[in-house]
Amino acid sequence: MRFLSRPERLTRLGVILWALRIALIVFVLAGSYATLSGASGLVLSPEGWRDLVITGIAQGSVYALIALGYTLVYGILFMINFAHGEIFTAGAFTGFFVAVALAEEGIMEANPVLGIVILLLSSMITSMIVAVLLERIAYRPLRRAPRLVPLITAIGASLVLQYSFRGIYGSGVRMVPLPDAIQGRVEILGIPILRSQLIVVIAAVGLMFALYYLVEKTRTGRSMRAVSEDKEVAGLMGINVDRTIATTFAIGGSLAGAAGVLYVFIFNQVSFAMGFLPGIKAFTAAVLGGIGNIVGAMLGGLTLGILESIGPFLLLSGFGVPSTNQLRDVIAFSMLVIVLIFRPYGILGRKES
Repeated sequence: MRFLSRPERLTRLGVILWALRIALIVFVLAGSYATLSGASGLVLSPEGWRDLVITGIAQGSVYALIALGYTLVYGILFMINFAHGEIFTAGAFTGFFVAVALAEEGIMEANPVLGIVILLLSSMITSMIVAVLLERIAYRPLRRAPRLVPLITAIGASLVLQYSFRGIYGSGVRMVPLPDAIQGRVEILGIPILRSQLIVVIAAVGLMFALYYLVEKTRTGRSMRAVSEDKEVAGLMGINVDRTIATTFAIGGSLAGAAGVLYVFIFNQVSFAMGFLPGIKAFTAAVLGGIGNIVGAMLGGLTLGILESIGPFLLLSGFGVPSTNQLRDVIAFSMLVIVLIFRPYGILGRKES
């Protein structure tokens, strides 16, 4: 049997990838045409498509906030913090207990704006503390270890935190008391939007712009960018590398805490394992946008949220697949596989030398 030479193997691999691209394009076009033409008998009104897009933007905003934590840590340490989903859970549970306390005191109904601000601040501070402790205890001692060691440690830390939450808070699902002021719909330019979704989008966009300003325009941001380029040289220039890395974890953790509260606004429940799927999807969003790229993480989160919302109905309903909404996770993880195959450095990422 003759073994293929390296150029021949590369040629065959290129042919296979082009065949996969063509098959994927055909599948997307065929499914979309069958759905939009009503061939399957399922037709969605323009208002229905609009609501799906708005829902996708709201969920994508949450994914984007979590993805920013992944991309910040990767940009500094070149590692994936797989415990970031549990940092998100810590903020969500803190928001739950604070919401219960505020509801019992009547603050949530009397002054919902103040109540929401308190929820966000308490959750962000809690997640920030958890993230900083995680960096100090689990990651800093492994700073010079091979890159696989912190990755395994992150998975272990994720499991430790998750089952610690189960032991502390229980395994049940808890409903969060939310004020009546965020229920119902409002109209913006004639488009009805759920108030909870509007709050989620506004808060997420505001936090994204604040982070972008912090990284690009402040001294702390310059230190973060210098450490991400070369830790040794940054240290020689007088930058406290350990403090900068801890600050990066603190910022990423606070964004995850805010995402926990915004996630509660959409789904109105918390559980000890709630961070697993949003965490993995946020990682997918970070890879989709370009891991290590802040704008890419924002774009990837919004893109994934919209695709997850409209994708199951648009691509699968035309083929007569039942209960397409239950296959949203399939769309999300299929996106991860497709990106890793065809553009592993993401939409706005660049090839590593």
